[in-house]
Amino acid sequence: MKLIKQIWIWIRNIFLFLVLFSLIAVTGYKFIPVYYTPLMFIRAYEQHKADKPVKIDHTWIPLDRIAQSLVQAVVASEDNLFLEHHGFDMDQIKKAQEEAEKGKRIRGASTISQQTAKNVFLWPGKNYFRKGLEVYFTFLIEKIWGKERIMEVYLNSIEMGDGIYGAEAVARAHFSKHAYELDRSEAALIAATLPNPRQYNSAKPSAYIIKRQIQISALMSKLAKINMGYGTDKNTNPQKTKTK
Repeated sequence: MKLIKQIWIWIRNIFLFLVLFSLIAVTGYKFIPVYYTPLMFIRAYEQHKADKPVKIDHTWIPLDRIAQSLVQAVVASEDNLFLEHHGFDMDQIKKAQEEAEKGKRIRGASTISQQTAKNVFLWPGKNYFRKGLEVYFTFLIEKIWGKERIMEVYLNSIEMGDGIYGAEAVARAHFSKHAYELDRSEAALIAATLPNPRQYNSAKPSAYIIKRQIQISALMSKLAKINMGYGTDKNTNPQKTKTK
């Protein structure tokens, strides 16, 4: 009995430590730039294992140096209820479950908040344990970060090409410009590749990606204008925008 009690004490202490550590990490990243994520290191390892050059192309920039058109594009493409939900789009989750039950192709129903939680704190995977952690971290960032910080981290950390992470890196690599200079068409093109940015290339779009680009542009027109990061667009000099 004494041994069992000691084991339970250890389990409790480990659980409390992990909860405390996660709270500190999430709170810290509300203010500290996210320069590296677990996915970056996983992809680097995969490149090394495949005898490919290891590439982590990433430059952190504040949200006011990212074109508003890209914010609009990713919301239109990935999560058009981003500003309304509290981390989870229950309607999309229900639809995905119903389609799976009918034997249709399983599709993702992850919100931008969920994708951000996964990118920053976790690893790729579909098991219930990792999904449970994703729910936990999504809840935390929604409560502690807020929507603008979630979008800032998302657009800086998401995979946007093979070894390319974030808006600034993809803007430079694929369009030879800064992220704040991206126009509406380029933003929609980038958003069109996000379901599989290693397969689809915004610099060399396939017919399918061009079709997706047109669809996303149409959705962008239907959405209410989203102003985050002080409304910087390609015609704004970022040196003159308000600093945080």
